[in-house]
Amino acid sequence: MEEKKVEIAEFAMTPLTCSAHFMCNEIIFPCTRKALKLFCTLPVTTATPERSFSTLRCLKTYVRSTMRADRLNGLALMYIHKNVEVKAHEVLDELSKKPRRLLLKIPLKRGEHFYYRVLDLETALVEDCTAASIYSICKGKSVPDFLRAEVWQVCLEVQEKGNQLVLFNEIFDLPEQNILREDCQQFVANLGNEDEDKVSVISDLESILTFYCKSKSLKYEKGNGWIEILLPLIALKLPRSGTYNLFEAIKNCYIPRCCKKNGTPFHLFRLLLLYHDPELCSFLDTKRISPDLYCLSWFQSLFAATCSLPVVQAMWDLYFQQADPFFVFFLGLVMVVNAREQILSMKNENKQTIVDTLSSMPCALEADDVTDFCSLSQYYALKTPGSFRKDLLKILFEGIVDSTETSTISQALCLPVSAQELVENAELKHNLDSIECVRFFLVDCRPAEQYNAGHLPTAFHLDCNLMLQEPAAFSTAVQGLLSAQRQALAARSAAGGEHLCFLGSGRVEEDQYTHMVVASFLQKHTHYVSMLTGGYQAIHEHFGEDVGNSLEDHNPQNCLVCSPDNASEDSETIRPNTSSSDLFGKISAAMKLKSAEVKGKLFDYIVNPTGGNTVERHVSSADKLGKRYRNMAPVFSIDDDHDGDAASLTSPEEEEGHEGVSISTWLSKPDVIEAFKCHEVKVNGYMYDSHLLVTDSHIYVLRDIPGRKGYAHIVGRRPLSAIVKITSKKKHPELITFKYGVPQGDSLVISDMDRGGSSIRAAELQHSLL
Repeated sequence: MEEKKVEIAEFAMTPLTCSAHFMCNEIIFPCTRKALKLFCTLPVTTATPERSFSTLRCLKTYVRSTMRADRLNGLALMYIHKNVEVKAHEVLDELSKKPRRLLLKIPLKRGEHFYYRVLDLETALVEDCTAASIYSICKGKSVPDFLRAEVWQVCLEVQEKGNQLVLFNEIFDLPEQNILREDCQQFVANLGNEDEDKVSVISDLESILTFYCKSKSLKYEKGNGWIEILLPLIALKLPRSGTYNLFEAIKNCYIPRCCKKNGTPFHLFRLLLLYHDPELCSFLDTKRISPDLYCLSWFQSLFAATCSLPVVQAMWDLYFQQADPFFVFFLGLVMVVNAREQILSMKNENKQTIVDTLSSMPCALEADDVTDFCSLSQYYALKTPGSFRKDLLKILFEGIVDSTETSTISQALCLPVSAQELVENAELKHNLDSIECVRFFLVDCRPAEQYNAGHLPTAFHLDCNLMLQEPAAFSTAVQGLLSAQRQALAARSAAGGEHLCFLGSGRVEEDQYTHMVVASFLQKHTHYVSMLTGGYQAIHEHFGEDVGNSLEDHNPQNCLVCSPDNASEDSETIRPNTSSSDLFGKISAAMKLKSAEVKGKLFDYIVNPTGGNTVERHVSSADKLGKRYRNMAPVFSIDDDHDGDAASLTSPEEEEGHEGVSISTWLSKPDVIEAFKCHEVKVNGYMYDSHLLVTDSHIYVLRDIPGRKGYAHIVGRRPLSAIVKITSKKKHPELITFKYGVPQGDSLVISDMDRGGSSIRAAELQHSLL
């Protein structure tokens, strides 16, 4: 009791209420403590707020209607507390540490300059601005360092996001936590910061990456570019939560998904390179250098892994103002195309040397080069069809898996163009003096009868059948096409354009002929080559009911889309030059992938490739089970090189209908010497279950009828006397080609051929025929 009395006495002697509040024991006198707390917070008078509002009337006049909060607060404090002494040298020292707010002069192009005021940018940041408004102020240029954090937050739309790290439990227990921590420590050690800063940076990196992996259910992988992305963000010196918000937004909006070997981003990048520089693309394909070998780190980190910090900051300033997720593809494209002479001169270097050279190219970029670098990338973006953006946006930047689109872009022969973009481009009134746009020159490659049944008014007709049937006429037609293109450009015609867009029928078998035509242009290193996705069928569907008014000379009776019965009948009929079709199947498939490695494998599987002169090698004496024909060239050959007989093939049209027979009945016929279960190989790569029957005078090909077990169509009946050559491959002897023709002097005139695969070997077939 005496101690309590002493405390009460001391409390009574205290003159100030605030002191009493702090001296009051909250345990003994809880109610008294609360009363004193309330008493201390009650204002005695309203003089302070009245004085503040009075001051604002003097400071915030109509000539100072817009100013930031920190400036207003500082002026108010100086006006209210006039008795506080201000030392001039301290003010000057403080102001010298900040950039001067003067008119900035920044180059746009050589010989040209433009100006923008930092005050305008500051005012826009105070208000509700967007990336577009910032771009209109900065004109796509770098922003001042002290405003970069705010600009990036506005462009990435994270200024209103809260602190997501409050959900982080600070438990670092990822399965790959040791790898993550080692990567952070090694990366920070290379920065050369002081020890105190290193600890702070490592803590921020590990916390942000650990929380990101946990919140997104992702696995951390070494060399995924995440740490490199965080370096420019940490340089902004934002709170950890702000850094995380920026990192998450960049990952979601600007880093392509599937950045791995043979991923979709690299297939797209190769098509863009093929579109703008086919010669360079062909060179890299010949060296078997795919884009993922040299630009993986570019895409994973938006060049942060290969460029210096000032370069990355300047590049990201422009990148975020563009708000274009596909811009990284054009940055990489410009990087490669600008070094084409250096790359092409390395034809005698090994593969790894070229890859290392390509990978390190961004390292030579300087901050002063970023403006021109990005301007050139914008030019290439404007000169590229934009259909792929709509098709691949969800796959690359939203993580939606679409196996159809992924397969389409990975197997595309050239850059695809949608029917909507082609039609809108033809209807759009271009500024003919402007070169910064895509203008298509449409090439319709369908047969003449299909073209005459309906086509776009601006289409130039190039019959793809001429390439096989009449090569000289096809070459003349190509020269006419190029001449018409030049004339259309010179006359500023609506049909004129530098960008060639090839149109097929939209049917798989016929479009392979179109692929062959496109491949011939790509082999000549023609720039700006694209192909319409879906062909004529896509155009027809795009117009819908208005197709009669939109297409020229449209005839519903002959149009294959309007009359599908005609299309089905045509599909059952074997087109002329079926042997040439086999030739085309090989070329188009090889050019689709445009890879030396794939082409090498493809040639191993194709039974009847074409090429230069070859030296034949006959089966060995151990395989020879019969006597060679007298005074005749050898019939059987096994060859790994290209056969030159297919270039001059001509064959009659096959009948539309095929006879349906019972397989067992034919197999039991007495004149059948041998029967083989095999597969008939068609132009498009499809294989049909078939039977090969050998008699005394003929060979028969019976194709099984789907859905009718035990029955087949007789699709081939050839006299044995017409067989002039049977070829096979050493690596794949089960793939056999029968060639039919007549000897003419010392040479053979090939008129037709069949191709098939079986479990039998060439020697076994030789035994049955001889």
